[in-house]
Amino acid sequence: MFNNSSKILFLTMMMTGTLITVTSNSWLGAWMGLEINLLSFIPLMSDSNNLKSTESSLKYFLTQALASTVLLFAVILLMLKNNINNEINESFTSMILMSTLLLKSGAAPFHFWFPNLMEGLNWLNALILMTWQKIAPLMLISYLNSSYLLIMSIMLSAMVGAL
Repeated sequence: MFNNSSKILFLTMMMTGTLITVTSNSWLGAWMGLEINLLSFIPLMSDSNNLKSTESSLKYFLTQALASTVLLFAVILLMLKNNINNEINESFTSMILMSTLLLKSGAAPFHFWFPNLMEGLNWLNALILMTWQKIAPLMLISYLNSSYLLIMSIMLSAMVGAL
């Protein structure tokens, strides 16, 4: 894995993206850190002599791009709610944020892309995906106070994990 300098650069950028997300003061800064994290992990996933890893990196990009778009939409809704006295329901925005962060982390109601993705990865990339890539979304989930959706996700994760 550490045989050339570009992989070390992408690993460093991935760690930097996670640190930006965790230490961010705003949701927009957290979104930027998540994007840096996403775009630095994709080159690490792709292996030129394995077609399954290329397919996995494409699946990962499409899933994470969808989640990032919806997350940015929720952040814009949250900013509109704070700037203009609209009737934007805060629990609705919190539910959208929680759903996109659960999708980004591959948690139970939104986990259907995760097993297919894991098939095409080598062991080190699978380890990075299952550990380091989950730090930033789980830290952002801890900032939300939408306990109903979180409890439902925990129960579904336990049930799916037991099967």
